[in-house]
Amino acid sequence: MARKVSWVFDVVSPFAYLGLRQLQSLPDDVEVEFVPILFAGLLNHHGQLGNAEIPTKRRFTYRFALWRARKLGIPMRFPPAHPFNPLPALRLIVAAGSNREAVQKVFDSAFLHGHDLADQSVIAELAQQLQIGRPEVALSTPQVKQQLHANTSWAISRGVFGVPTLVVDDEIFWGHDAFEMALDFLQQPQTFQDEVMTAVDSLPVGAMRERK
Repeated sequence: MARKVSWVFDVVSPFAYLGLRQLQSLPDDVEVEFVPILFAGLLNHHGQLGNAEIPTKRRFTYRFALWRARKLGIPMRFPPAHPFNPLPALRLIVAAGSNREAVQKVFDSAFLHGHDLADQSVIAELAQQLQIGRPEVALSTPQVKQQLHANTSWAISRGVFGVPTLVVDDEIFWGHDAFEMALDFLQQPQTFQDEVMTAVDSLPVGAMRERK
């Protein structure tokens, strides 16, 4: 029986583009459920700033993503503006059934070909490729909107705080650079139950910063 994992992502994330390529290295008996969410919903829920909202962190993030892509041998280019409004692309993926083909085509459009996913003509072209007629109607249906909202709420309920995140059983593995950790957990979950690992689950908080 196939083991199911959930891959939580937002198309605005360049690291999710890199993480998507890693999924092909999962064991053959692992089935991936693609869960598109609105990253901004996570930020709002947890009271966080996005990387792009801190100028020096924004520059580092983009340069790090490009460097990682080169190290991994993955072609990558940024769209003309970033961050962009990901809602149309996310709804397109949901309307297409949240399958691997739809996810791949949308990510490639943004981070392989450098297209603007906030451009209606780009969405229309992707919709045609995915055989979705009248995208302006399909992407506005209550069912599509509700599914994206439900996905985001589900991710929050599982403790997801960033994208991409692999949800495996009751564990979350955040970031494309945690992929090897997720692989180890899939293959040898007992190694995550030793005394040192489990001790950090109840590690006391020594100090809290004052929030203004």
